[in-house]
Amino acid sequence: METQKVKRTWKQKLFHEFREYLINVIYMTLFFSAVIHYRRLVLAEHGIILDDYFMGIIKALVIAKVVMIGTFMRISRKFEHKPLIIPTIYKAILFTLWVMLFDLVEIYIKAFIKTLDFADAFNGMTHHINPAWFGAAVVICVSFLPFFGMKEISRVIGPGKFRTMFFRNR
Repeated sequence: METQKVKRTWKQKLFHEFREYLINVIYMTLFFSAVIHYRRLVLAEHGIILDDYFMGIIKALVIAKVVMIGTFMRISRKFEHKPLIIPTIYKAILFTLWVMLFDLVEIYIKAFIKTLDFADAFNGMTHHINPAWFGAAVVICVSFLPFFGMKEISRVIGPGKFRTMFFRNR
C-alpha cells in the first residue's frame, strides 16, 4: 500500500508535535505520579514524610521531552519491520537508557555548577549511580512497555484508526 506524504505547514507540524508531547506527558504524569504517591505512602508508614507532590509532573515533562528528542533523532527505527513485540521492547530499553543518560548529564551539570571542578562533578555523578537509580531505570522501562506498545500499534494501523478505536463508539 503506497502512502502519500502530505506537505504540512510549520503551524501544523508544531501543533502535531505539541499534541504528541501532551499525550506523552499525560501518560507519564499518570504513571510517575502513581509510583511517587505509592512511595510516599510506604515511607509514611515508617514515619518518613515526603513533600514531593509535583515530582511526577516534573519527571513527566522532562522524560516526555527526552523521548521526543530521541524520536526526532530517529534513534529507534531499527526493528520497525519486525513483529510489534520486538520494536516495543527495543524502544522501551533504548529510551530507558536514553533517559538515564540524560539524568546523568543533568546530575553532572548540577554538580559542576555547584563545584566548578570537573573531577568533583564526575565524582558527584558517580555517587548518584546506586541501587535506587537502577530501580528507577526498571520502573521507567516497565512504564515504557505499554507506552511504546500503543505507539507501535498506532503506527501500524494508523493514528486515525487507533484514535477511532479508543475514543469513538463502535
